[in-house]
Amino acid sequence: MWSAIVISEHIWQNCLTSFLAISTATRLSFTRWIGNFRPENSFIASLEEGTVTTTTAETIAPTDLDSRIHVGAPIYNEIVEFLYDEASHLDHLELLGWADMLADDLVYTVPIRLNRALADQAATVVRSVKHLDETKASILGRIARLTQTKSAWAEDPPSRQRRLVTNVKVNATAKVDEFCVCSNLLLTRNRFNAEEYQLMSAERTDLIRKTPAGMKLAKREVLLDQATLGMPNLAIFL
Repeated sequence: MWSAIVISEHIWQNCLTSFLAISTATRLSFTRWIGNFRPENSFIASLEEGTVTTTTAETIAPTDLDSRIHVGAPIYNEIVEFLYDEASHLDHLELLGWADMLADDLVYTVPIRLNRALADQAATVVRSVKHLDETKASILGRIARLTQTKSAWAEDPPSRQRRLVTNVKVNATAKVDEFCVCSNLLLTRNRFNAEEYQLMSAERTDLIRKTPAGMKLAKREVLLDQATLGMPNLAIFL
């Protein structure tokens, strides 16, 4: 009886050893395979070597340091109200009302973020690769899918969303009817019966244009405060 137990234990140890060896080899192989596709091993390495360049044409900047429009100025108040109205439309899922606030030549981008040393923070934003790269036409297509079809499962039933817009800074640009506007965004998102909120914070840099029909959003770049998204999708508007 004892010999049978010893033999069984010996077989079990051999099986366990073989399993662990196979598991380790498989894990190492899988890790190496994944490593070939990780940004920091391929794409980011290309960035560091200079074989991939980032674009800066989409960035928005004021003309000079003296172009700041201070809190309380009429145009400042008008722009802040525009941002609040925009957030309200999106919070209440009034997507067509929000679309009316967009300029026909809208450029709407969300570049990816990377982790870099303190001395290399300028390289944390990669504008050659984006989470979102939209125009007004593509945004209208997304809105139509959400509001006119039954296949937008990522947001049907829709998330409960709330946008807090703060730290609004307004600068004049070379064009008298266009303003560079920087703001902070905190977005809360909750769906179905989940007890927890999904959070996303970002810095938005906008080009807002004053037209006879009112203020229009002509350009937006959203810099997320996450290198890895903290929510399953971006089937919402920031």
